[in-house]
Amino acid sequence: MIAQWLEHARGLAARGDDTAAKSAYLELLRLDPAHCAALNELGNLAWASGHRSAALTAYLQAVSCHPGDPVGHVNLGNVYYHDGDLLQARAQYEAALACGDRAEAHQGLARTLTALGEAAAAEPHWQQGFAGHALVRRRYRGCGSAVPALLLVSVRHGNIATQRILDDKVFEVSALYTEFWDPAQSLPAHSIVFNAVGDADLCSVGLARAQALLAHTSAPVINPPARVARTGRVDNAHRLGRLPGVIAPATRAISRQGLRSDPGLKFPLLLRTPGFHTGRHFLRVDRSEDLPAALAALPGEELLAIEFLDARGADAMVRKYRVMIIDGALYPLHLALSADWKVHYFSSQMALHAAHRDEERRFLEDMPAILGPTALAGLQRIGADLGLDYVGVDFALGRDGSVLLFEANAAMAILPPDADPRWNYRRAATDRALEAVKGMLLAREAR
Repeated sequence: MIAQWLEHARGLAARGDDTAAKSAYLELLRLDPAHCAALNELGNLAWASGHRSAALTAYLQAVSCHPGDPVGHVNLGNVYYHDGDLLQARAQYEAALACGDRAEAHQGLARTLTALGEAAAAEPHWQQGFAGHALVRRRYRGCGSAVPALLLVSVRHGNIATQRILDDKVFEVSALYTEFWDPAQSLPAHSIVFNAVGDADLCSVGLARAQALLAHTSAPVINPPARVARTGRVDNAHRLGRLPGVIAPATRAISRQGLRSDPGLKFPLLLRTPGFHTGRHFLRVDRSEDLPAALAALPGEELLAIEFLDARGADAMVRKYRVMIIDGALYPLHLALSADWKVHYFSSQMALHAAHRDEERRFLEDMPAILGPTALAGLQRIGADLGLDYVGVDFALGRDGSVLLFEANAAMAILPPDADPRWNYRRAATDRALEAVKGMLLAREAR
């Protein structure tokens, strides 16, 4: 009976009937609550559909019931890594390796150790995790003919999140880690290339390898690597800040010693370690006396020194808008309000303030009215200058209506909001952006 339920659940999942597959796995677990494969595979379905809590519950149960099985530890480590809980992620990947040598555990530990600033300890795990494992073929679960897609990604994790873009019921995806791909090998079959290597500051090697790989294909390419390579924070600030309707902070890369000995530093000053996002290793230094402590807190020999531009509105709140530029068109994605200078959606307390959510709703429903013509023209100029098929822009509004630029790069994700009904007003905007990317891919592939 157990084996039959497992086979049935796997068959439903393989055909793309996720709802029925989840029900089948739950019935199996009713019969055997500790079934290892069912717990992990149910967790995988939940994770793929964005149900993080359900996935975490399944993986925790799998690890609790089967501590000697490495798969559950890797899955649980992936959740912790995604959540930014690096110490918990490290513990799970190390537990997986204690159970057996698995490439996925080495891969996760390499990324985690790197994020923790332990580059030397991470290096052997990069090699063991990816050498010989540079190509990952994803299962196609559609009914008709698949669109074969080549997905270029970096091991350094500065990638576009494509899980909801490259639908496994439409695309048959071959994901290739560019840093470890042997250029003498033939590329897997494909009719379109999606370069998901999106962070120019973090993934310079991955982008260079991706560019070299394109010599072996004549298929259309989404986000050519050479264009992505121009989107580092220093390059963007220098180039985009010259566009009409755009204000960008002066930004330069400078060594620690250079910061200590530069008498011309102006405070307040923003310092960040390149290659990190979501506010990690990003500090505001208000006075010269605070500089030594800031330097001690930041990893890396070279840092970014960024001019502090006051983005507060008349109500002392900072508003960070995100707009995606997809195939040249603008798509509003979200607005976060915060009293803190370092504002991110997840830390902005949007969930606590109905007035903030109402302001975001108005932005999503009528972006031109909220931003005004100067900012809209500035965003169009940014898109034209970058020349990317898929890119996001984070910004505030300057006092003259200009785009006050925070960041513009291809690594920005389009993530649907969670199931809480408070976020229902956000779903249409997210869906429009995702459908625009999918439509662009199919249109390019058909040419």
